[in-house]
Amino acid sequence: MSEHKESLRQRLTPEQYAVTQEAATERPFSGVYDNFYQAGIYVDVVSGEPLFSSLDKYDAGCGWPSFTKPIQNAQLTEHHDESFGMHRTEVLSAQAASHLGHVFPDGPQAQGGLRYCINSAALKFIPLAELRAAGYGQYVDLFAKSEGDHQ
Repeated sequence: MSEHKESLRQRLTPEQYAVTQEAATERPFSGVYDNFYQAGIYVDVVSGEPLFSSLDKYDAGCGWPSFTKPIQNAQLTEHHDESFGMHRTEVLSAQAASHLGHVFPDGPQAQGGLRYCINSAALKFIPLAELRAAGYGQYVDLFAKSEGDHQ
């Protein structure tokens, strides 16, 4: 096993490692972020790269956290996945190549029609109040713009 993989095994939980490094899938409705709606951003548990905003999260009823879009498209890569006899599009983080989940064309049409179905184990949540202290201050403005849109 490479030094990098061994380091990840020590740093991540067994489920986080299996999901991000071996493309495993957590059980539906078991992930910490499935029914979780605090304001903030979700980052790759491996690299810390920002992936999704709580502003784009919704309850798709599928058992995994679902988002209509990433914070920036460049933060994700997509690959055709035919595992388990299915035709799906796998989603990985661009920087660390962590397996995150899949994207499907059955999301809310008003928000672009995509559903990013993501494993909680691949994510770390950074609350809005902690964005600056955690080094993600540039994302605070996403929420200020959103609050203005709702007034």
